[in-house]
Amino acid sequence: MRRLFNNLNERDRRHYAAVEAMRLGHGGIQYISQLLVIDPKTIRIGITELKKTSLSANESAEKEADAPQK
Repeated sequence: MRRLFNNLNERDRRHYAAVEAMRLGHGGIQYISQLLVIDPKTIRIGITELKKTSLSANESAEKEADAPQK
């Protein structure tokens, strides 16, 4: 896990840590921040970014579904 994390760029590190923390649930942010030696705030930022990205993707999919068929 650490080897992969160390080879990622900054944004991907945030997202990877966020995904792992969310997967663990309660206490995941603290655990992953200690394991990967990163600030818990960084993980929270990654979670926020991922949620915004998934919301944007859902909105785009809904717009495509509502578009008239040709």
